[in-house]
Amino acid sequence: MGKRREPLIFVPLHDNTPLKVIRFQYVTGALIIINVIAFLLTGAFTSEQTLWAVATGYGIVPVELLHVGDTGAFVNPVPEPLTLITYQFLHGGWMHLLSNMAFLWVFADNIEDAFGHFGFLLFYLLCGIAAGLLHTLMQPDSGAPLIGASGAVSGVLASYLLLYPKARVWILLFMRIPLPISAFWALSGWFALQLISIFISSGDELQVAWWAHIGGFLAGLILTFVLRSRLLVRTSS
Repeated sequence: MGKRREPLIFVPLHDNTPLKVIRFQYVTGALIIINVIAFLLTGAFTSEQTLWAVATGYGIVPVELLHVGDTGAFVNPVPEPLTLITYQFLHGGWMHLLSNMAFLWVFADNIEDAFGHFGFLLFYLLCGIAAGLLHTLMQPDSGAPLIGASGAVSGVLASYLLLYPKARVWILLFMRIPLPISAFWALSGWFALQLISIFISSGDELQVAWWAHIGGFLAGLILTFVLRSRLLVRTSS
């Protein structure tokens, strides 16, 4: 999230957890299609000016959302609270988009299986909203726009970690080395990296919205923990 590229330690390739309830991950597929279409239609990848216009118009700008300071320089094509939803479908570049969609495709199908189609959509959006709110609360004076699906996807990763910790996941480590690893180590390691990054990053580096990643992850943990028994019964029947 943001203009600075997030370092990619690994990209998921596939997992070994089969679907047990639904036939296909229709909502996950639809979310990926919507993200790709939004990226192409907005033309945010064509120039820095276009990206800035799209991001400030439809992304979360903390000073605007909290009405702090002078916000007269920003254009508001949608009501500011609605940006808690619209920001989740915007991306700043091809790598930003593709990395988020890779994580979504590999991990979200089983979470959709556990929650059901509508329940998963609600879960996904709530995690994205929580991500945006924590980012805003931690950087209330920021005029930099927040965009990207990372917060919502982080919630999916947290849910997968709780429900399928022993699942085997194939990842591409350092974008070069294919490696089978348990979901517990892959996803807990990913979250640990987000926490560490907050303390070692500063200034422009905070354009990667680590707090949003953490907010989405915590929301996913809480929601899944509360519903865990019901979800496990659903997928074990």
